[in-house]
Amino acid sequence: MSTLVVVPALNEEHAIAGVLRELALYCPDADVLVIDDGSTDGTAAAAAALSVPVVRLPFNLGVGGAMRAGYRYAQRHGYQAVVQVDADGQHDASYIPRLVAELETADLVIGARFAGEGAYSAGRGPRRWAMSLLAGVLSRLAGTRLTDTTSGFRAAGPRAVQLFAEHYPAEYLGDTVESTVIALRSGQRVRQVPVAMRPRAAGQASQSSLRATIYLLRAVVALGLALVRRWTPRSSAA
Repeated sequence: MSTLVVVPALNEEHAIAGVLRELALYCPDADVLVIDDGSTDGTAAAAAALSVPVVRLPFNLGVGGAMRAGYRYAQRHGYQAVVQVDADGQHDASYIPRLVAELETADLVIGARFAGEGAYSAGRGPRRWAMSLLAGVLSRLAGTRLTDTTSGFRAAGPRAVQLFAEHYPAEYLGDTVESTVIALRSGQRVRQVPVAMRPRAAGQASQSSLRATIYLLRAVVALGLALVRRWTPRSSAA
């Protein structure tokens, strides 16, 4: 498949060059696009210095808005697959060929942290409960086991690219949970591939443990809203 790796980035000038070099090493046949999501630092300049195309958003839209721009770019330029990779270095590019290979039998492939690869922990207490609830509901919808439904490390095949170019949710929390619901409700096949995650390469995480727990609890609410929301896919995405 002709593959586009989309890297949504917000203020990651110290990490993004390493991410882009690793992508060039492990995915030499893929094209890369950085979506600068309203950064106020040198993120765009760092990517451009490596001759990587950059789409600069005028203000911060969040990951969902950035990825919608990426999917529309992919659709306009005829890419068959889109891989989402974080700009902070946590996603290991060596897994990308495995994610793309799984698109032979799936439309959306999630790089799962809690599927036996690496030592990443879901935490405990409310955080673990929220993760388990999200995983349980979406696994039932998908008809297969999904252990990491909030992972942003994922690959979309031709049908999902067309679908997400039109319908990718830009709202908060929509980029993972709701986008997976949209894919499933349109009859697309969602699968997962075990991956190991790394600590971010530079800077500080935007979420503390408490904020991450609140994020997951909000994700449960977002899942409920996504399940009851009226939504009809266009025939071109079927």
